[in-house]
Amino acid sequence: MLLYKKNIQNLFYIFITIHLVLWTLVPSLTNNNLPLDTIEHLAWASNLDWGFNKHPPAVAFFLKFFYQIFGPQDWAYYLLSQIFVVIAFVVVFKFAEELFKNKTLSLISVLLLESIYFYNFTTPEFNVNICQLPFWALCVYYSWKLFNKQQINIKDCFWLGVYAAIGFLSKYLFIYLLITIDLLFFYAIFIKKYKKFDFKYLISLEVFIVLLTPHLIWLTNNDYITITYGLARTGLESSSLLDHIILPLIFLGKQIGILIPFFIMSSFLIKKFKFKKSLKDKKLLFLIFVNLAPIGLMFITSILTGSKIRTMWMTPFYLFFGVLIVYIFQTQINLKKLNKFILTFIILFIFSPFAYAYISITKTEKRTDYLGKQIAIKTQYAWSQDHKESITVVLGDEWHAGNLSYHLESRPMWEGPITKEKLNSLSKFVCIDNICVGSR
Repeated sequence: MLLYKKNIQNLFYIFITIHLVLWTLVPSLTNNNLPLDTIEHLAWASNLDWGFNKHPPAVAFFLKFFYQIFGPQDWAYYLLSQIFVVIAFVVVFKFAEELFKNKTLSLISVLLLESIYFYNFTTPEFNVNICQLPFWALCVYYSWKLFNKQQINIKDCFWLGVYAAIGFLSKYLFIYLLITIDLLFFYAIFIKKYKKFDFKYLISLEVFIVLLTPHLIWLTNNDYITITYGLARTGLESSSLLDHIILPLIFLGKQIGILIPFFIMSSFLIKKFKFKKSLKDKKLLFLIFVNLAPIGLMFITSILTGSKIRTMWMTPFYLFFGVLIVYIFQTQINLKKLNKFILTFIILFIFSPFAYAYISITKTEKRTDYLGKQIAIKTQYAWSQDHKESITVVLGDEWHAGNLSYHLESRPMWEGPITKEKLNSLSKFVCIDNICVGSR
């Protein structure tokens, strides 16, 4: 039995290792340039602050750390993205182990995630959505530890606060998970009285607020620009009465579409989709809350505000869907007949990177085809004709100027759009098309 468990554990490690290597190599070999979001966030990382015009700062901090180690090596940022995905997978596996006490079911819960394109096809682009993944998983895991135990562990409360803060500093939409966790504990303590209230729970809130304080100060000093941008992205200001009906339905339709491969893969695993669980089951209650409540809150948001929910915003929301489905139907899973399930998994596992590579090679007008290195070389040459100093500042939009900031050897700081005030602050500068480079 011990040998069997070790074999399952080894299979899991083999899976995440192949996933990491495959999804690092494929974009590294087929893309000429880093994707839009990664370049944009690297631009922020060149000039770190406690927030930026579009998002909070965590993604830039992680990219800054990797840039300090690897510099302008594209493969490193594809690797960084996969590290975040794999950490999330490891946490989901660990959570499932504690829930099922069965490594096979735990492995299946993670393998099912390969059918959701958020966790394969879109992962090469390290952005705020990918940045949330490990912290979303860790928040759920530590919430479970607090929910499942009668004795409250102060360390668990502390780490929940830490991961909640980093997740929120990755993207504000993380708040949907945090609201869900709060609702879960409120329901369990004050309505069903499964647990007793303990002031130790407030440790998580205190840690969360302390870690958020620098960003909140920055936000106040910058007229809440990040929140304004987020609201503008929803199309809230221009929404009509009809949008309160149509946009939520479109949102639901997209979620169903995203999950079609997931349910097809599940159908080869489960004999009959019969719901035999009791809603009094605490494990089921927890899984329903952390899986369905955040999506429900997004749906309600769309109904109440008439706002558009963009598909990629839902990236972390499905991390524990495999655990939910396996838990509900575990008595109907025939572990002796896993061949079709494994075959479906292998097909999806191979098809997704193959499709990514095919699109990357055959489509020639993508952001990842941008000649960032060549443009940086030409810009450096034009600068060097008249100036001996290194380029220390680049001005322009995040894409064009961000590429220069990333590719130029001197790693100049990106300081935002071109303005007269910024140009006047430079001792020397050269402008080419919509970009200016200079020094102080």
